[in-house]
Amino acid sequence: MLTEQPSFTQANDLRAYNGGFFRVLISPEQTGGSFSIIDITLPKGAEPPRHLHTREDETFYILEGAIRFEIGDQVIDGEVGHAVFAPRNIEHLFTLQTEQARMLTLITPGDFANYFVEFSQPIEHAPTTLEAPKGPPPADVLALLVSRLTERYGARFA
Repeated sequence: MLTEQPSFTQANDLRAYNGGFFRVLISPEQTGGSFSIIDITLPKGAEPPRHLHTREDETFYILEGAIRFEIGDQVIDGEVGHAVFAPRNIEHLFTLQTEQARMLTLITPGDFANYFVEFSQPIEHAPTTLEAPKGPPPADVLALLVSRLTERYGARFA
């Protein structure tokens, strides 16, 4: 069920995440959990490993850069203006083909957007340069991350 009041996101609602940054344009709280939309910019090398979502579908709309998606056994080379759908329970990953890329991610239902908020920090301005993290996070952070992704958000890793 959608909320009864219209909502909007301000341009300064930026958060740092995995060497890049994002903002939640529409939160699950604004839609009664129906969906969420994230505007995310990532550097090459900050992509997630192959995984699947047991609860959500993801739709990616490329705004900048080029991204190769592997969804199940399909390989899709996405460019600016392309939309790519990754259904729940299908393993997928994406690989940036450019030094950085920006995309809108529609998450349905929307709760998984809260993962990004949980594992990010607020920032005042978009960084002028992006750099992927060097190596994995510390073991305790990685354990928490995997635990939250699998238990709270229903993600699974290949």
